[in-house]
Amino acid sequence: MTAVTTSGAPILEDAEPRDMTSADWPGRWVHERLGYQPRDLSLFRTALTHRSASGPNNERLEFLGDAVLSLVIAHHLYVAFPQAAEGDLSRLRAKVVSREPLAEVALTLGLGETLHLGSGELRSGGFRRQSILADALEAVCGAVFLDGGLAAVEPVITRLFAARIAALPEPAALRDAKTRLQEYLQSRSRALPRYTVLNIEGEDHAQTFQVSCEVPDLGRRVQGRGSSRRRAEQEAAERMLAEIESLPDRPA
Repeated sequence: MTAVTTSGAPILEDAEPRDMTSADWPGRWVHERLGYQPRDLSLFRTALTHRSASGPNNERLEFLGDAVLSLVIAHHLYVAFPQAAEGDLSRLRAKVVSREPLAEVALTLGLGETLHLGSGELRSGGFRRQSILADALEAVCGAVFLDGGLAAVEPVITRLFAARIAALPEPAALRDAKTRLQEYLQSRSRALPRYTVLNIEGEDHAQTFQVSCEVPDLGRRVQGRGSSRRRAEQEAAERMLAEIESLPDRPA
C-alpha cells in the first residue's frame, strides 16, 4: 500500500540508497521530483544539507526560500481570491506555507530520503521530522531562485502547491469565532459582544476559565469554557453564533 500524507497525497519512496558522495547528487532528484534542470548543483547540495552534517548547511537558503515561497504563494492567493481582505489572505497563506503543509509537500517529494544529515539526526529519524523537512523545502526553493531566478522558481512552486491552493476554503471560514461574531454584529449596526470571566478553577498550571458572552441588542447570553481566557471566549463566541443562527427572526 502506498503511504499518504494527512491530506491524502501519496508519499514518494526513494528506491535508491542514500549517496551524498555521488558527483551528480542531488541532480537526479531535483530533475525528477521538481521538474527542474539545475545548472549549479552546489546550490542544491547546500539546500539539502542540514546543519547537523559537515560542510555548508541550508540555513541561509532556508531564509531566502521562505521569502521566495511566501511571495509566489501570496501572488497566487491575490489572484485566486480577488475579494479577500489582507487578514484573510494572510490566514490563507498560513494554511499553505506553515510547517505542517510544507513538511507534507516535502514528504510527497521524498525529500527526506535525499537529505544530508549528521549521524545523530539520521539515527533519531530527522529525515521524517516536520521542522527539518519544511526548512529543507524552503531551502530548495531558495536554491531554484538563485539558480534560475523568479521565472524558474515560480512554476516549480506552482506545481507543488496548486492543488493545495485550489482546495482552500472560502476566506471567511478561516476567521476565528470572535472575529466572525464581531463582523456579523458590526455589519448590522449592532453593539459589540461583552465577554466576562465568571470563574477560574484549578491550579495555576492547569486552570479552566468560564466566560460569558452577551449581546445586549439581541438579549442573548451564553457561556464557554477553556484552558485559557482566550479559548473560553472563542467557545462562547462560537456558541453565540450558533444561537443567532437558530433564531427564527435572526437579524438579516
